[in-house]
Amino acid sequence: MQVTVILGSSSDMPVAEKCTAILGKLGISYEIRVASAHRSPSLVRGIVEGSKAEVIIAIAGMAAALPGVAASYTTKPVIGVPVGASLGGLDALLSIAQLPPGIPAAAVGIGQGENAALLAAEIMALSDSGLAQKLASYRKGLAEKVRKQDEGLRK
Repeated sequence: MQVTVILGSSSDMPVAEKCTAILGKLGISYEIRVASAHRSPSLVRGIVEGSKAEVIIAIAGMAAALPGVAASYTTKPVIGVPVGASLGGLDALLSIAQLPPGIPAAAVGIGQGENAALLAAEIMALSDSGLAQKLASYRKGLAEKVRKQDEGLRK
Protein backbone atom coordinates (compact mmCIF):
# COMPACT_ATOMS: atom_id res chain seq x y z
CA MET A 1 0.00 0.00 0.00
CA GLN A 2 1.30 3.42 -0.96
CA VAL A 3 -1.06 5.81 0.87
CA THR A 4 -2.76 5.65 4.24
CA VAL A 5 -5.89 7.80 4.45
CA ILE A 6 -7.03 8.56 8.00
CA LEU A 7 -10.45 10.07 8.65
CA GLY A 8 -11.27 11.93 11.84
CA SER A 9 -14.73 10.34 11.68
CA SER A 10 -16.88 8.42 9.23
CA SER A 11 -18.67 11.67 8.34
CA ASP A 12 -15.49 12.59 6.40
CA MET A 13 -16.06 9.67 3.99
CA PRO A 14 -17.43 11.78 1.09
CA VAL A 15 -14.14 13.70 0.99
CA ALA A 16 -12.18 10.45 1.28
CA GLU A 17 -14.11 8.96 -1.64
CA LYS A 18 -13.03 11.84 -3.88
CA CYS A 19 -9.46 11.23 -2.75
CA THR A 20 -9.51 7.48 -3.28
CA ALA A 21 -11.16 7.83 -6.70
CA ILE A 22 -8.08 9.74 -7.91
CA LEU A 23 -5.68 7.33 -6.19
CA GLY A 24 -7.44 4.42 -7.88
CA LYS A 25 -7.41 6.14 -11.27
CA LEU A 26 -3.64 6.57 -10.95
CA GLY A 27 -3.12 2.96 -9.82
CA ILE A 28 -2.03 3.93 -6.31
CA SER A 29 -2.89 1.46 -3.56
CA TYR A 30 -4.34 2.79 -0.31
CA GLU A 31 -6.01 1.92 2.95
CA ILE A 32 -8.65 3.94 4.80
CA ARG A 33 -8.80 4.11 8.59
CA VAL A 34 -10.90 6.11 11.07
CA ALA A 35 -9.21 7.54 14.17
CA SER A 36 -9.73 10.71 16.15
CA ALA A 37 -6.84 12.85 17.32
CA HIS A 38 -8.91 13.78 20.38
CA ARG A 39 -10.95 10.65 21.12
CA SER A 40 -8.50 7.91 20.14
CA PRO A 41 -4.98 9.37 19.97
CA SER A 42 -3.35 6.01 20.70
CA LEU A 43 -5.14 4.56 17.67
CA VAL A 44 -3.82 7.43 15.50
CA ARG A 45 -0.33 6.73 16.77
CA GLY A 46 -0.63 3.01 16.06
CA ILE A 47 -1.91 3.60 12.53
CA VAL A 48 0.79 6.13 11.68
CA GLU A 49 3.69 4.26 13.25
CA GLY A 50 2.55 0.98 11.70
CA SER A 51 1.89 2.37 8.25
CA LYS A 52 4.07 1.10 5.42
CA ALA A 53 2.67 3.84 3.15
CA GLU A 54 4.85 6.44 1.48
CA VAL A 55 2.38 9.27 2.22
CA ILE A 56 -0.32 9.81 4.83
CA ILE A 57 -3.46 11.81 4.11
CA ALA A 58 -5.37 13.02 7.18
CA ILE A 59 -8.93 14.26 6.62
CA ALA A 60 -10.59 16.09 9.50
CA GLY A 61 -12.85 19.00 10.34
CA MET A 62 -13.34 21.48 13.15
CA ALA A 63 -10.08 21.74 15.12
CA ALA A 64 -8.38 19.46 12.54
CA ALA A 65 -5.73 18.22 14.96
CA LEU A 66 -5.45 14.94 13.06
CA PRO A 67 -2.84 16.04 10.48
CA GLY A 68 -0.62 17.54 13.19
CA VAL A 69 -0.90 14.54 15.46
CA ALA A 70 -0.17 12.21 12.53
CA ALA A 71 2.83 14.33 11.55
CA SER A 72 4.17 14.21 15.11
CA TYR A 73 4.50 10.40 14.85
CA THR A 74 6.28 10.18 11.48
CA THR A 75 8.78 11.76 9.13
CA LYS A 76 6.73 10.67 6.11
CA PRO A 77 4.86 13.38 4.21
CA VAL A 78 1.48 14.15 5.78
CA ILE A 79 -1.19 15.94 3.78
CA GLY A 80 -4.04 17.47 5.74
CA VAL A 81 -7.47 17.94 4.21
CA PRO A 82 -9.59 20.37 6.21
CA VAL A 83 -13.29 19.58 6.14
CA GLY A 84 -16.03 22.18 6.36
CA ALA A 85 -17.84 22.18 9.67
CA SER A 86 -17.61 25.23 11.91
CA LEU A 87 -16.82 28.43 10.03
CA GLY A 88 -17.12 26.63 6.70
CA GLY A 89 -13.88 24.77 7.27
CA LEU A 90 -11.70 27.85 7.68
CA ASP A 91 -11.03 26.87 11.30
CA ALA A 92 -9.83 23.44 10.15
CA LEU A 93 -7.62 24.96 7.46
CA LEU A 94 -6.00 27.33 9.94
CA SER A 95 -5.42 24.48 12.41
CA ILE A 96 -3.36 22.67 9.80
CA ALA A 97 -1.60 25.77 8.49
CA GLN A 98 -0.49 26.83 11.98
CA LEU A 99 1.37 23.71 13.08
CA PRO A 100 4.45 24.41 15.19
CA PRO A 101 7.93 24.49 13.65
CA GLY A 102 9.41 21.04 13.20
CA ILE A 103 6.09 19.21 12.70
CA PRO A 104 5.12 19.96 9.10
CA ALA A 105 1.96 18.87 7.32
CA ALA A 106 0.80 20.16 3.97
CA ALA A 107 -2.70 21.61 3.74
CA VAL A 108 -4.85 21.45 0.63
CA GLY A 109 -8.07 23.35 0.08
CA ILE A 110 -11.13 22.78 2.23
CA GLY A 111 -12.75 19.50 1.25
CA GLN A 112 -10.24 18.95 -1.55
CA GLY A 113 -9.66 15.21 -1.28
CA GLU A 114 -8.81 15.19 -4.99
CA ASN A 115 -5.93 17.62 -4.49
CA ALA A 116 -4.61 15.61 -1.55
CA ALA A 117 -4.49 12.51 -3.76
CA LEU A 118 -2.76 14.43 -6.55
CA LEU A 119 -0.19 15.93 -4.17
CA ALA A 120 0.51 12.47 -2.75
CA ALA A 121 0.95 11.17 -6.30
CA GLU A 122 3.31 14.02 -7.17
CA ILE A 123 5.44 13.23 -4.13
CA MET A 124 5.62 9.55 -5.06
CA ALA A 125 6.24 10.36 -8.75
CA LEU A 126 9.59 11.89 -7.79
CA SER A 127 10.91 8.32 -7.65
CA ASP A 128 8.43 6.59 -9.98
CA SER A 129 8.61 7.55 -13.66
CA GLY A 130 5.55 5.45 -14.53
CA LEU A 131 3.46 7.40 -12.03
CA ALA A 132 4.93 10.65 -13.36
CA GLN A 133 3.67 9.69 -16.83
CA LYS A 134 0.20 8.92 -15.47
CA LEU A 135 0.12 12.33 -13.78
CA ALA A 136 1.17 14.05 -17.02
CA SER A 137 -1.62 12.24 -18.85
CA TYR A 138 -4.12 13.20 -16.14
CA ARG A 139 -3.13 16.86 -16.49
CA LYS A 140 -3.47 16.68 -20.29
CA GLY A 141 -6.97 15.30 -19.77
CA LEU A 142 -7.87 18.27 -17.58
CA ALA A 143 -6.56 20.69 -20.22
CA GLU A 144 -8.48 18.86 -22.96
CA LYS A 145 -11.69 19.11 -20.95
CA VAL A 146 -11.28 22.89 -20.66
CA ARG A 147 -10.43 23.16 -24.37
CA LYS A 148 -13.65 21.31 -25.25
CA GLN A 149 -15.68 23.57 -22.98
CA ASP A 150 -14.17 26.61 -24.67
CA GLU A 151 -14.82 25.16 -28.10
CA GLY A 152 -18.44 24.50 -27.15
CA LEU A 153 -18.94 28.15 -26.22
CA ARG A 154 -17.62 29.35 -29.56
CA LYS A 155 -20.10 27.33 -31.65
